Amino acid sequence: MNETTKPNPLIELLITIILPSFILMKLSGPEDLGTLNAFLLALAFPFFWGAWSLVSERKVNMLAVLGLCSILLTGGIGVLQLDTQWLAVKEAAIPGLIGMVVIVSVFIGKPLVQVLLLSPALLNVELIQENLQQRGNMPAFESRLKYATWMLGGSFLFSAIMNYLLATWIVTSPAGTQAFNEELGRMNLLSYPVIALPSMLIMLALFYYLSRSLTQLAGLKLSEVIKQR
Repeated sequence: MNETTKPNPLIELLITIILPSFILMKLSGPEDLGTLNAFLLALAFPFFWGAWSLVSERKVNMLAVLGLCSILLTGGIGVLQLDTQWLAVKEAAIPGLIGMVVIVSVFIGKPLVQVLLLSPALLNVELIQENLQQRGNMPAFESRLKYATWMLGGSFLFSAIMNYLLATWIVTSPAGTQAFNEELGRMNLLSYPVIALPSMLIMLALFYYLSRSLTQLAGLKLSEVIKQR
């Protein structure tokens, strides 16, 4: 997806969270769309948004794939009327698995933060390494990358725990009922301030930590090493 086709974040939030939540909470009654139809319509918005993202980017976007899998699992729980405990497990599983992958990357010697951020496509890696070696700070910088990777993994595990607790607390009615749809809508709305915002703050803290590490250990500002397009 190029710069001219990137969607507005507010539009993305409207399509993937606000509209589906409104449909679930307000249109699930028998006098409106009904439980099943409202559930399927609510799922259609994020489903087709994820599919459109995959097609428009013309490559496999792992986040979009995870989103589609999450939607399909939620749909299966609702349509098959499975125990709501499975919803809580599903909500925790995806961020939990990502968090475990991030943490495992530390133990195999390839911290994910290093793989993602120290990319020649994003940063002037040669300049960073040259300055670190001149100052004798390469081991210290690698140690901070490992710590940053722990922080990243911890943010995903935090999301997993909060997702599970939120789903368990809010969604208590049997799947396939009007009450289940309404509770699912409330959970989707609350997930943004309760889970997404704290996770975003953790990511900002991580970015600030890495920026300060570059300044302290390599004597470089972030603006000096980011490659201009």
